[in-house]
Amino acid sequence: MSVSAAPPLRIQSATPADIPTIISLAEATWEPTYRFIISREQIEYMYRVIYTPASLERQMSEQGHTFLLVYVEDEPRGYASFSAQASAGLYKLHKIYVLPSAQGHGLGQQLVKAVEQAVRAAGGHTLELNVNRHNPALAFYEHLGFQLHREEDIAIGPYWMNDYVLRKELL
Repeated sequence: MSVSAAPPLRIQSATPADIPTIISLAEATWEPTYRFIISREQIEYMYRVIYTPASLERQMSEQGHTFLLVYVEDEPRGYASFSAQASAGLYKLHKIYVLPSAQGHGLGQQLVKAVEQAVRAAGGHTLELNVNRHNPALAFYEHLGFQLHREEDIAIGPYWMNDYVLRKELL
């Protein structure tokens, strides 16, 4: 009986040179993630605001977002971004997306684990995220130990994001 090893997985910090990779992954994940939650117009508007090369560059250089890319067999499969917040020890997970074809293989969990390790290494103790109240990913976050902290409605241009804010204390 032979046991096949899991394909090589690598998570690394992204640089501005990786912006085209992040955009490519976002193009493949955004619409499938949100098509049953928000309108196509809102998806397109938000995508244009968040995922232009200039916007991603600003997120990295001016807003202090750290992006992580996950690779399987040297092919990018997903990404996450996070940053420190004004409250000491509090960090925010801004984005986490895995290609639909790669979901269900633990890549999202590995990305969250990598973010948690980076936050702890930076002296952080709490990780917070927003998730749309109708997003099935809510169960994923709860499974990883995130708990409801509050509800929040955020205006994005002419649209609203109706979110839960979840938190996890990092021990």
